[in-house]
Amino acid sequence: MKRFINFCSNIKYLGLLGLLGLFFDNKVFDLLWLFWLFGFVEIISNFSVFKQAMKQLFGMLAVPLRYGRRLPNKNNYHCKVKYSLPFAGRWTAVNGGVDKDSSHSWSIHTQRYAYDFLILDEEGKSCSGDKTKAESYYCYGREILAPANGEVIETGTGCPDSRISGTGQVDCSARDIRGNYILIRHAEGEYSLLAHLQPGSIRVRAGESVVRGQIIALCGNSGNSSEPHLHFHLQNGISFFCSAGLPIEFENLSAGPALNYSGFDPRPVPSAAGLPDKYITRGQSVANI
Repeated sequence: MKRFINFCSNIKYLGLLGLLGLFFDNKVFDLLWLFWLFGFVEIISNFSVFKQAMKQLFGMLAVPLRYGRRLPNKNNYHCKVKYSLPFAGRWTAVNGGVDKDSSHSWSIHTQRYAYDFLILDEEGKSCSGDKTKAESYYCYGREILAPANGEVIETGTGCPDSRISGTGQVDCSARDIRGNYILIRHAEGEYSLLAHLQPGSIRVRAGESVVRGQIIALCGNSGNSSEPHLHFHLQNGISFFCSAGLPIEFENLSAGPALNYSGFDPRPVPSAAGLPDKYITRGQSVANI
């Protein structure tokens, strides 16, 4: 079944050839438009994820209309709480920053200042052994910690780890793109989201208080994830789709260039020159002091 869905996912793009019908009068090009119908197989196979994609699209339109020029950024917003990294040891930020060039997802406002963290070795590799097995990745199963004191508002459970192709392709079979996740309220208008957690590893419940550094789950590969990592961001409301993302201010942080980072990510690394110590950016190796 998975192979058939992947086949439909790829063949639907033949519908692009139907655009030639705008320039040539040939019924064949009209028929090529029908290949887009294969896209419905994808939608039906995981309708929950499709609904989330539509909600995300709505949020991309609604958040700017709601906040306008008041959208939070590093110049106009200062965190009410200073945060610790939500893990022990040294990890690497492979996505994320506080400006457009380094952003995790600039146009998706809730995730504008999000980070993806994982562990790289001295060669810039995130795993050793079989790339298709979650257990081969250095960060898989590592303890995830509460980044500050707060109250658990929501947890998402029941999502399996996603299949790992080893090529960076995402294969999300879960009903939620966040996979297993925890949402924590730290202050009025400051909520942290920790996502892609290992199935069955969440140790807290909604309504429970947590303290900075408390073990709350294990790192996994659930949801919309190509390989094990931790997704971490701040948002100003409960909604994952219609809240504004917040630049995260860290404290007691050690940060520096990740060794051989290009071995993992060939993209140019954003410059951290002039960046205040409280912020981090993609390509940095980070740890709590």
